Amino acid sequence: MKKERIRKVQLALLSMQRYSLEQGVASQAFWDLGETETAVALAKSAVLRRISDGRTAVMGSFDAVTDPCAPGEAIVHAWRLTGDPFYRNALDSLLDWALHKAPRTSCGVVCHVEHARQVWADSCYMLPPFLAAAGYGKEAVEQLEGYHRLLCDPATGLFRHIWNEETGQFDRPAFWGGGNGWAAASMARILHLLPASETDLRRRVLDLELPLLRALQGVVREDGLSHDILDQPDSFVEVNFSQMYAYALFTGIADGWLSDDHRELAETLRTAANDKVDSDGFVQQVCGAPDFSSPGTSPEGQAFYLMMEAAAGRL
Repeated sequence: MKKERIRKVQLALLSMQRYSLEQGVASQAFWDLGETETAVALAKSAVLRRISDGRTAVMGSFDAVTDPCAPGEAIVHAWRLTGDPFYRNALDSLLDWALHKAPRTSCGVVCHVEHARQVWADSCYMLPPFLAAAGYGKEAVEQLEGYHRLLCDPATGLFRHIWNEETGQFDRPAFWGGGNGWAAASMARILHLLPASETDLRRRVLDLELPLLRALQGVVREDGLSHDILDQPDSFVEVNFSQMYAYALFTGIADGWLSDDHRELAETLRTAANDKVDSDGFVQQVCGAPDFSSPGTSPEGQAFYLMMEAAAGRL
């Protein structure tokens, strides 16, 4: 039954994903599940939608800065598996965008969009894991530390959503569950990608990840779900934060940087998510696309269900 549920969630994901961030998390989910052929196909599709400045999987607006980096990890894998220059050229162009062309704040943090000097919690996941996968661990950790410095609230340990350098204020100061999920999942993925020999880089990521994971424990409801705005009980209840948090916990346990004491919480979150998968494989009650203002469905909700299950399967 579990295999059939995962198959349906995969099909639902493929029916939904379109935009660059969706292409990225979808390809990562299939890679984590060992579905290499599908992950490479998603990487190829992302490269086929590459624009001249190196950004991949672009459609519609050209405003996104870090979202087009999300497919980069799959492109790295596709290059290493095939040796095809098609992927090597795309990888080099995307790295050139990420490392040299992408707009940044005055302190060197890559912005989330082109139209404003905004830094979003979402970018924690879109850019640094790609850099780590491509062998740029130092740059990945430096960007992560920049996002943490600008967005993490020292009083609560939680990430605020959107900082605007031009105004010196938060455009969205909310402790959005999805944003905190992006941050926690990013750090877990970076730790999984960084070589064991990179002890200093790994320590620096753990110095950010472990306090965040502790802070997130306090926002989980008894049913394993959370509110969309983590500290606002009048915001709607949603499930994707639970999946993202569970993914980070299961990954940490499997990779040895978290103790098995965290498994009970991870399983509570996992059970809550599994209860929201409908008969067609759609994960219901996630912060819903396209405007993320109400519970619904989303490609990232599908992807993180699969990534959570893959991480749990490693234990």
